[in-house]
Amino acid sequence: MEKVAVYCRLSDEDRDKKYKFDDSESIQNQKNMLTKYAIEQGWSIYNIYSDDDYSGLDANRPEFNKMIQDAEDGKFNIILSKSQSRFTRDMELVEKYLHNKFLQWNIRFVSLNDFVDTYQKGGKKARQINGLVNEWYCEDISEAIRSTFRSKIEDGKFIGSFATYGYIKDPKDKNRIVVDDMAAENVRLIFQLYMEGNGTQHIAFILNERGIPCPTKYKQMQGLNYVNAGQKDKFGLWNKTTVKRILRNQMYIGNMVQGKVKKASYKSNKKINIDKEDWVIVEGTHEAIIDKSTFDAVQKRIKANTRSSGTGQAHIFATKVRCMDCGSTMSKTSNNPKNGNRVSYLRCQLYAKTGKKSKLCSGHMIRFDELEKIVSDKMKEHFQLIDNQFVSSKLQQQLETSNRISILKKELDKNNSLIEEKSIIIKSLYVDKVKGIIDDVQFSEMNLLFAKEKESLIRRQEEINRTIEEMQSRINDVDRYVAVVNKYKNIEKLNHAIVNKFIDYIEIGEKNKDKERVIKIKWLFWF
Repeated sequence: MEKVAVYCRLSDEDRDKKYKFDDSESIQNQKNMLTKYAIEQGWSIYNIYSDDDYSGLDANRPEFNKMIQDAEDGKFNIILSKSQSRFTRDMELVEKYLHNKFLQWNIRFVSLNDFVDTYQKGGKKARQINGLVNEWYCEDISEAIRSTFRSKIEDGKFIGSFATYGYIKDPKDKNRIVVDDMAAENVRLIFQLYMEGNGTQHIAFILNERGIPCPTKYKQMQGLNYVNAGQKDKFGLWNKTTVKRILRNQMYIGNMVQGKVKKASYKSNKKINIDKEDWVIVEGTHEAIIDKSTFDAVQKRIKANTRSSGTGQAHIFATKVRCMDCGSTMSKTSNNPKNGNRVSYLRCQLYAKTGKKSKLCSGHMIRFDELEKIVSDKMKEHFQLIDNQFVSSKLQQQLETSNRISILKKELDKNNSLIEEKSIIIKSLYVDKVKGIIDDVQFSEMNLLFAKEKESLIRRQEEINRTIEEMQSRINDVDRYVAVVNKYKNIEKLNHAIVNKFIDYIEIGEKNKDKERVIKIKWLFWF
């Protein structure tokens, strides 16, 4: 008696049927149809192999490969499928098995719907044409899906399976992401730690020490079926690569970043990285977790390749100090005195690399504590100078602005009443026209007059609202300025946050023959 292997397959595209109640493509229906046919032919069913949710182009289907191995081992001599496309949509697999391996293994392939039977003479060309049509179908479907996805990402719609760490997919809209408060706090912590001078490796250590699960582990703890192919352990630990990836991600300032990878082809699952300039970035698509000024400051530090010391923290002037003559970054170094009083210096990096003999530059050496005192004194001097006079003038400005807003709001209320009055008059004119109190010419003239007056009032209303909004913003700025002055006017010690907030860069000159040195500080003060 002939032994037959029944093969069934269902993929995602089969689920999107025109009619929801059409189960003609279901796995169970395929099994029933094929087992009935096998029994009618008098064949003994060796096994039923079934792959659910697999594409016909996928050569790594588990049941398919198990069946192929059993075929090679001679456990049956017939493979029965609903159609050739159920078996495969890949032309290479058609040639490999139907016209090569199956002949070697004495395996007969039969499909019901398209009447394929490899024991029939002269059917090879029909099977090849069938295979090409099936593959073209997949190519067309792939192009249509790719086009749809491209349109969505250009519109700023999220198309990923899993949201970026710090966000979740909106339950009401799968193409939108919203902030995940718990994970977002960890993202803010990472940016804060980095701005405080911690290196990425040290940040990873801090997160692990606090027992915070890494993004992969966190998603899995939320019940998501998330798999990270690059995961190196199962303990949910952070590493510097993950930290740096978060620090560089524009998603955290509200920009949708997609199109970073693409499939090599519709027949392959291999992913190809896309050049950064070709990524699709749509700004302002979702709520930001990190403000743009902080994000930009972080990118500047990363670009400058800020290195931390043995403690895991970079020094407070890292990337900020440069040689006035050659422009090289000033790097930190320390002497190693015999008495144990270690002193730290900053010196020209070009000089450090090339030495005295090259004469490309000189050391420009300055004690770290000396520079720290100079900068601190200059900053205190600035805040003390602006303290009383500045705060007083700003508060006076705030009072005047508040008074002006009150006047504008009164005008706005009056304007709204006039607009409502004009609307009532226009309606009354129409009623008078219908009743015959005024004729068409009178109606047109008066209607045009009042409509123009209403339009002018509406434009003024919009102008008043814009002005009030701008003035309110200035009041908020005054509050912010006063808060900054009060916070920093009595600073005792510089730290990373203060340096990053108020200093763009510092240039160190070499000492002249009188042992005097020029130091230039480019401040970021906005007042």
